[in-house]
Amino acid sequence: MRIGIVGAGMAGLSCAQALRLHGHEPVLFDKGRGPGGRMSTRRLDTVLGQVSFDHGAQYLTARDPAFVAQVANWADAGHVARWPAAGADAWVGTPAMNTPIRVMAQDHDVRWNTRIDAIARDGTWRMGDEAFDAVVIAVPAEQVAALVEPHDRALADTARSAVSSPCWTVMAAFDRPVPTDRDRWTNIGIVASAVRNSAKPGRTGPEAWVLQADEDWSRDHLEDQPEAVEQTFLATLTKHIGVDLENIVATSVHRWRYAKASPLDHGAVWNAAIGLGACGDWLIAPRIEAAWLSGRKLAQRIGG
Repeated sequence: MRIGIVGAGMAGLSCAQALRLHGHEPVLFDKGRGPGGRMSTRRLDTVLGQVSFDHGAQYLTARDPAFVAQVANWADAGHVARWPAAGADAWVGTPAMNTPIRVMAQDHDVRWNTRIDAIARDGTWRMGDEAFDAVVIAVPAEQVAALVEPHDRALADTARSAVSSPCWTVMAAFDRPVPTDRDRWTNIGIVASAVRNSAKPGRTGPEAWVLQADEDWSRDHLEDQPEAVEQTFLATLTKHIGVDLENIVATSVHRWRYAKASPLDHGAVWNAAIGLGACGDWLIAPRIEAAWLSGRKLAQRIGG
């Protein structure tokens, strides 16, 4: 079958990868400019050169045997490396968190910069001017319901029952190392995670930190101005370290509206009668591994 996949993050690409093994032809559509999703990496130019920030997921873990094997393959190819600062079982993409996504996308027909706001069905599925035998929705749960409501109300209701928590993220580059001997702090006031991104394996460029707020603060301050969020976060880090952080050469702020899914124990959803399915971490657990497994599970249900 020719299968259209909305979303080229970990779940969508994992599904596409497995569908090809079953002999299908997946075509992916993603509104982003390039690979990443919640594993995105942002790059900024500074007077000290380009700096990169993993401003979504900070690391991944592998527990399921199939995903353990996948991570081992990435490690052998130099696409991931262990990051002890987050634990013995933590891995990061190298040289950036989005490297595994970028590598997976190279094997598929992905239409970047393409937003899909509706899908239609008149015997075959249609997205824009293209026809498909089946459709897979691999985006956050909050974006699923509007797409599938006209075709599968039960799936739409399932998606609406999964609510994701938001997350404000502040990125800052410095002209010298921040004076702390730790590369990762957790739960310092409103900042749930503070990471010295430049200390991760394979990173180059200036000193770079990624600060991510806790769920409650992000929810309560969802509509704050980015400038105010940045000032609050940097003040929190300054207070925690006890040294003024005045040597900043670049900053950026990102608001993740759908950062961490509240999981449903569904694995994946497939309506064989009409050829419509959904996959994503929201159907298992809020982890990169779960997104990969969900995509794989959906491909197995679609079968050959």
